Amino acid sequence: MSIVLTVAGLTLRESARRRVLRSLAVLTVLLLSLSAWGFSRINAEYEGLTSGESRLAASIVLNLVMFGLSLIAALGTAFLAGPTLAGEAESGIALAMLARPVRRAQILLGKWLGLAAFGSGFVAVAGTAQLVIVKVTTGYWPPDPLTGLVLLAGQAVALLTLGLLLSTAISPMASGIVAVGLFGATWIAGVVGGVGAALGNDSVRQVGTVSQMLLPTDGLWRGAMRAFQDPALLSQFGEAVKGHPFLSKAPLTGAYLVWAVVWTVLVLALAGLAFQRRDL
Repeated sequence: MSIVLTVAGLTLRESARRRVLRSLAVLTVLLLSLSAWGFSRINAEYEGLTSGESRLAASIVLNLVMFGLSLIAALGTAFLAGPTLAGEAESGIALAMLARPVRRAQILLGKWLGLAAFGSGFVAVAGTAQLVIVKVTTGYWPPDPLTGLVLLAGQAVALLTLGLLLSTAISPMASGIVAVGLFGATWIAGVVGGVGAALGNDSVRQVGTVSQMLLPTDGLWRGAMRAFQDPALLSQFGEAVKGHPFLSKAPLTGAYLVWAVVWTVLVLALAGLAFQRRDL
């Protein structure tokens, strides 16, 4: 276990030195700054809004900004996961580490823990900053912010796990591109499924359901949206927001949360098996 924690610490330290971290910091500060300006203008520009309409606007824009943060987290974790295994295998660093009494599974698990801590820490810091901005500028505070942040962190962990699996088979850059591409495709499929549900078309609705089972990032994202939005808004504006891409109508089930955990464990196990068989 000490070896795993040591590798996790080294992975965190290595991630902090990469240029991608500086890029993520710039993108995050830019997004938070723009959102602070935008939220401050909601009440100033639309004085005729009722309290319910103002909360609806704040809820939708909050989910929109949180999606931006989740996308930044996805980009960061995906492009950090690729070089973690594939880059070190190509450079010979992994072979030097394995010359010592260290198992490949320990290296993989340690790197996964380090990346998971990085992604979760980013979500916690950036997400909390965004919630404070919304509270100060509009007075809106989501009903269950902790659950929302935990689900966003779970989304980042699921994607980085997929990135680790891909990095055992393809180049670091390609693994990041594929992981982010699948993240975006799953989100689009979720939007299509929401439109299908709004129109009562079961065939179209199934597109979102199947995609959320194959890659749980969109399902976790929709659970996070539900945690950030005021539940009274759906009953008050139910028909008006039906099928809206930045409002979630139903909470996540316990069974789906279990599936997300099982999916992550299975993909991590596949990554370990592939890394075990890879020539270094």
